[in-house]
Amino acid sequence: MTFDVSALFRSDLPAPAPAKFKAFPPYNFVGGHNDAASVPVEALTAAAARIIAQEGASLATYGLNSGPQGYRPLREFIAGWMKDCAGMQDTADEVLITSGSLQAMDLVNQLLLGPGDMVVAEEATYGGALTRLSRLGMPYLGVRLDDDGIDMTHLAELLEAQKQAGKPVKFIYTIPTVQNPTGGVMPLERRHQMLDLAARYDCLIFEDDCYADLLWTGTRPPSIRALDAEAAKAEGRANRVIYCGSFSKSLAPALRIGFIMADWPVLAQMMPLKTDGGTGALDQMVLAEFCKDHFAGHVRQLRGQLKAKCDATIQALEENFGTVAEYTVPLGGIFIWITLPDSVDTTKLAMEALKEGVAINPGAEWAVNGPDNRNRMRLCFGHPDEAEIRDGIARLAVICHREFGVPERISNTAQP
Repeated sequence: MTFDVSALFRSDLPAPAPAKFKAFPPYNFVGGHNDAASVPVEALTAAAARIIAQEGASLATYGLNSGPQGYRPLREFIAGWMKDCAGMQDTADEVLITSGSLQAMDLVNQLLLGPGDMVVAEEATYGGALTRLSRLGMPYLGVRLDDDGIDMTHLAELLEAQKQAGKPVKFIYTIPTVQNPTGGVMPLERRHQMLDLAARYDCLIFEDDCYADLLWTGTRPPSIRALDAEAAKAEGRANRVIYCGSFSKSLAPALRIGFIMADWPVLAQMMPLKTDGGTGALDQMVLAEFCKDHFAGHVRQLRGQLKAKCDATIQALEENFGTVAEYTVPLGGIFIWITLPDSVDTTKLAMEALKEGVAINPGAEWAVNGPDNRNRMRLCFGHPDEAEIRDGIARLAVICHREFGVPERISNTAQP
């Protein structure tokens, strides 16, 4: 007699993993991976040895004698860093350490969303955020983007339409600084406009700033949360912005360290929802020890490395796809958002390319209106080296030409 364990599974589970992991493809343009050579291994090793020798005994307690918000020296570093680079006035008491930004999103969703609620997100945005909303059964609307981020006229129209329909928006999810996937930066004027609209329609703003440390062009603007802080204090009200950050892109994704910055009443209600017994203690301790002396220098160096990789990606696209690949040059980060002719279905392209060792993110997975973005793709240039970028994009062009006739001609640099 056989036993089918799957018959006991819940009926509403997501699709199972397609296969057991074996290895990354040779040309890996997916995910938010970093360049292995950029991980500061020696400095992290030294930091780990120092902090374990100094404070290893604190591992005997949950929370490292710092409580459920996370290791206090790390929270103090975050508060100081965010004050210096983004104008924020929050102290360590307004910081909650999370297991990556994904847990931060889960906590915000659990805190705010219930039956009948509505969320507005940028029309092209982080696929993980959309997946989480879908699993909760939460409806969401896409607001138009241009090179400067959210189109505030369209945002006002959406908020007004939802108000008139009796289904006001609960929060606006935005990635204003080095937007994922476009790499754009929202100007200061639009940040103020967004705050004005949030006040007019009595909704919150969930500000995802996970790539802001990787801005290499221009000056990093104040966070939207920082802009609301002074007005909130003067008016005697809570800040309308819940802020999310991460060390995954600035240091190493596998560390799984993110953070939320919010007023204490928000964190106080959020912490009972964080039922994991605490984010990884050693990760927090080592990160805090590393950051106090090395983080600023590491980030400066990383920006230069990523800018060089971005330039290599653009050059490879021009050589192999020519004018049929349209994009706006990103101002920072690790992604480039590419539009191909309407005849190209990047979901199919991704499947065919993976068979030949090239992994890409199809556009439908990174947009609110997936079918309308089937001819777009997101390339992550953070992980491959420059030679892999050139060879991988050349190979991708060959596959795209074979499957869709795009581009019409193949460069001499393309791989067979």
